[in-house]
Amino acid sequence: MDALSKIFDDIHLNKSEYIYLKPQGHWAYAYQEQDAMIGYVVLVGTLNIQFESQKLLQLEAGDLILIPSGQSHICRSDNKENLLEALNINDFFDKRRQETIEFGSSSGEPALILAIRCHIDTIMARPLLNALPDYIHIQHITGSTAPEWLQIGLHFLAVEAYQIQPGRDKILDHLVSILFIECVRDYIAQLSDSNNWLRALSHTELANALAAIHGKPEQAWTVESLAEQCCMSRSKFATLFSSIVGETPLAYLQQYRFRLASQHLREGQLSIQQIAHRVGYSSETAFSQTFKRLFDLTPSQYRQQFH
Repeated sequence: MDALSKIFDDIHLNKSEYIYLKPQGHWAYAYQEQDAMIGYVVLVGTLNIQFESQKLLQLEAGDLILIPSGQSHICRSDNKENLLEALNINDFFDKRRQETIEFGSSSGEPALILAIRCHIDTIMARPLLNALPDYIHIQHITGSTAPEWLQIGLHFLAVEAYQIQPGRDKILDHLVSILFIECVRDYIAQLSDSNNWLRALSHTELANALAAIHGKPEQAWTVESLAEQCCMSRSKFATLFSSIVGETPLAYLQQYRFRLASQHLREGQLSIQQIAHRVGYSSETAFSQTFKRLFDLTPSQYRQQFH
């Protein structure tokens, strides 16, 4: 499995939920950050979105915006701040999922927005979220210039959203996952910054080392053995890896191992000794000491927070 596929496997992109927002006239709604990715497809009208950084962006009909970290934001009918109370839409994904929610003033131009939320493991996704921008904005997704994968994906999404058929939730999860992965691949292809962790995932030489780390974290990797995966000398590999990824190969390996350990502890299905072996430690004591140094909690204390 290539590195990007394994990363998407790790972050547990699942439990996709959607609602249709149908505001009219003057309106505003807010979304509070959660452990989820959120995206909007503007089907009719316009949408002005403002992030906590005060960055303001206008979306037209036919635009898609993906907010990978699900950071808090406010959406409005216009680009002016006013005293209009913003409707909180967080609970709608749970309580009114798959519904059309109407709000706003009684007169004025209507809008129709497909809002999609997809839960992720934010600890496992941290390097990905850190490497991605606050948002990915794709314009005119229904036009002829839009990527073919996006047109096909949204068509399938629309069909599944309107039909109540067995297995629909699973299909929606897969469709949203595909859309997210394609958006990330599209973003990687346009990257101008070579010193970006995402660029390493598609790097002709480094990708093999990342695939090895993510595919077999329990293996006793050394800088030499990782360099061999890339058919490079130890020194050239170490220098290239550090310059693009931003940390040494062994530091990256340790960070990944312990993010994975934290996921196993939160899921609660394996013993601490089993988890230690899964992430390359033969000694449970050594594993526990390193875990406490990184997380300020012992593995048992960490697990108790989630069970």
